[in-house]
Amino acid sequence: MKTVVLLFHPNYAQSRVNKTLAQALDDDIEVRNMYALYPDGKIDVATEKKVMEAADRVVLQFPIMWYSSPALLKQWEDEVLEYGWAYGENGDALHGKELVLAVSPGANNYGRDNFVKYTVTELLRPFQATSRLIGMTYKKPFITIGASTISDDDLTQQASKYNEYLHQAQLATLGDFE
Repeated sequence: MKTVVLLFHPNYAQSRVNKTLAQALDDDIEVRNMYALYPDGKIDVATEKKVMEAADRVVLQFPIMWYSSPALLKQWEDEVLEYGWAYGENGDALHGKELVLAVSPGANNYGRDNFVKYTVTELLRPFQATSRLIGMTYKKPFITIGASTISDDDLTQQASKYNEYLHQAQLATLGDFE
């Protein structure tokens, strides 16, 4: 299974969590640092489509910022996931491929009984809806909660789990109401 990680971190050089997660991945997983590839925000749509077409599993890795994704990821979605290619009439280029989110919210106060009042999974619903629209199979997200306070030991263990997770032949599919 060919897996590609599209890493969207606006300040990767200063990243501790996303950098550690990405660097822990085996060489058979392609990691594309999207902000390094497109520092001017000019996305090569044709290249991105080829990357997606060649992959069986696509991972969108990013820090959760203001309960959402970094701006370049939204721009990438708007430009790459075009009508007639990703969805709509003849838009089946991604059908049957897997979509995984690897997210790292800075805080650890998510959940109904905590400050945020929503789970991380609930905040990711727009990605799940997009996955449905473009015919990808939405898999259970890999969440590194509390990125701003995670200990070095816990981060090392989490990075190892991330690599193992992405190498699983069968990932759990997240249901509509989980």
